[in-house]
Parts: sequence; structure tokens; C-alpha cells
Amino acid sequence: MSNSFKLSACALAFVTVLPLGLSALSSSAPSTPPLIEPPSSITLTGVVRDFRERSKQGGHPDFERQPEHGFGHYCNNVQPTLGANNKPVFKGGGFKVRSGYEWRNSAGKNICWRLYDPARGDLIGKKDGSYTDNGGLTTAANFDKWFQDDLATNVSAALTMTLNRQANGTYVFDSATDPACVALGGFFPIESQLFGNPGGTPDRNFHFTYELATEFTYKSDGAQVFTFRGDDDVFVYINGQLVIDLGGVHGAIEQVVELNRLNLTDGETYDLKFFFAERHRTQSNFKITTNLQLQTVELPTVSCAFD
Repeated sequence: MSNSFKLSACALAFVTVLPLGLSALSSSAPSTPPLIEPPSSITLTGVVRDFRERSKQGGHPDFERQPEHGFGHYCNNVQPTLGANNKPVFKGGGFKVRSGYEWRNSAGKNICWRLYDPARGDLIGKKDGSYTDNGGLTTAANFDKWFQDDLATNVSAALTMTLNRQANGTYVFDSATDPACVALGGFFPIESQLFGNPGGTPDRNFHFTYELATEFTYKSDGAQVFTFRGDDDVFVYINGQLVIDLGGVHGAIEQVVELNRLNLTDGETYDLKFFFAERHRTQSNFKITTNLQLQTVELPTVSCAFD
């Protein structure tokens, strides 16, 4: 299998990306529309932003920060809708999820607490306590820099990722099986690039964010889903609404969103915006699984100049 992510712009490309393509099967009757074979892979291009950890000169205060109530999964620290610039907005005052008590659907899969619906047989989760905690986010101004170019704190480049079609029809990128990631021991797409590795133990580039702006066509009979598993913070918005909320500094956690929960209209095109942050040693895991045929809709503007 070809490697499945590539850093573009002025950074060194170290993997090969599979091309996205559609092939048509010939029809036996001219009046019958040709069957369209699903693509074997989906290639998406987003923006990766590299940060220095907070102990370094020019470091960002949210990177290598332990939340007040310890490492773990924190929710409700970003607004439930995207801001005017189509980026997440800091809210604060969130809560820590009690370990082992995530909100779940009737199949036992973790879901966003905002999508909880007892009529569907969902299982309610539990907060860790009555306290509030921002999950290691310091201020709105600092959080705004996570997904925006800010020459004082980050440097950005285009990052291409390929999701490969599986036998069951889903598309997957998994750092546990992707050859480039396996060779690096995790999801380190800018290893020794941009700001470079910071030193420390282990000396890996753990401090970065990644965003994707995509779109898809909703099919009401398609049992469409989007699943992410990884660490640390992940926020996914569909049609501007928060549908995956994996905030905080934590080990790999999974959430799934079933699109038939979202009151979408069959045949309409909707946006899916994906925001990821790797903020802490010593692991970096990243897995997307979906049966959506996603397409990049906004080519990124990055601070790193193209050759």
C-alpha cells in the first residue's frame, strides 16, 4: 500500500499520495446511465500548523499543558457552532468526562454528548465531578491561534492525506497501519520539519494542529457515518454544528457521528470541517473512518512559501 500523507509547500515531502479517481463501468444498453465505481481512495488537502511548546521561547501556552483536573477527555469548551471565520470558538467552562462513562449509542459506540437522544436507546455519560475545567485551554485569544496563521507562534504548510477504500466500502486513514506512520511510531507528519523537533524525551514533533475543510452529499438511505479515533483534541463540525467533541489532553479516544441524527436533507451537499490538535508527549494517534465521499473544498493558504 502506498503511504498516505504528504507535506506540501516548502517542507520536505516524504510519502507518495495515491491519486483520487473515478472510473465508469460500461453499460450494456445505451439508454442506461453508466455505473460509477466508487473511488479507490480519497485525497484531502488541509493545513498543518507547527507550534513550540510553552516552555520554549515563543512557545504557545496551550501546548504541553496539563489541565487543572488532570489529563483526560474534556467537553463543552468550544462553542456548538463555528465562528464567522469558520473556525472553532473558545467557550470555556467545560467538564471532564468520567473515565469509562462516555456518552454512547445503542450499539455501545461513543458519541458526542450534544447528540445524546434517549429515544434512540443512547446511554448517558457522566461528568467527573461538579467542577468546570477548560481542558488545558488558557484563553480565547490563545485558542484562536490554533487554527489560524500567526507568525509569532506558528508556521503552516499544506498537508495531503489519503483515505483508502476498504472491502466494506469505508474509507480509512489509520496511523497504526499507514507505512509512513508505522515507520515513525505514530502520527508525526511534520517530523523534523517546519519548527523541527523540540528536544526532550522522546524528541518528536508533538506540537501541531491540522484542519480539513471538506464537503459531501447526504444520502438518507446510506447509513452515513464519520468516526475519529485519536489524541489529543478533535472537533468536527457538519453544517456548522459540533458533532464530535474530543477536547482535552488524553490518550486515543473514539467518537462516531451518524448523519441521520442531524436533520439533513437527502441529496443536498453539506460541509464537514475537521480540527485536530496534538499537544502533549508521548503518543500521537490518528484514525479517520467514514463512508462519506469527502472532497476538499477550500485549498489552504499557508505561511510557508511554495517553491
